[in-house]
Amino acid sequence: MRNDWILDVLTDLRTFADQNGLKASAEHLADTCLVVAAELSNRPSEALSEQAGVHDDRVARLSGGYSAS
Repeated sequence: MRNDWILDVLTDLRTFADQNGLKASAEHLADTCLVVAAELSNRPSEALSEQAGVHDDRVARLSGGYSAS
C-alpha cells in the first residue's frame, strides 16, 4: 500500500484532537481512518496501476490509450 502515509497523517490529527479536548473531531478522525484503510485495501495493485495506467473507469490502458483487454 503505497499511499498508507495518509493513515499516519490522520492518526496524528486524531491524536492532536484527542489531546486537546476535541472529542467529536477525534471520533470523526478515527472513523475516517477506518474508511481510508478500507478504501486503500480495495484499490487495484499499485504496480498494475502504474504500469498500465488504470483510469477512473477501471479500464487498464496502455500508453497509447488503447484498451489492454
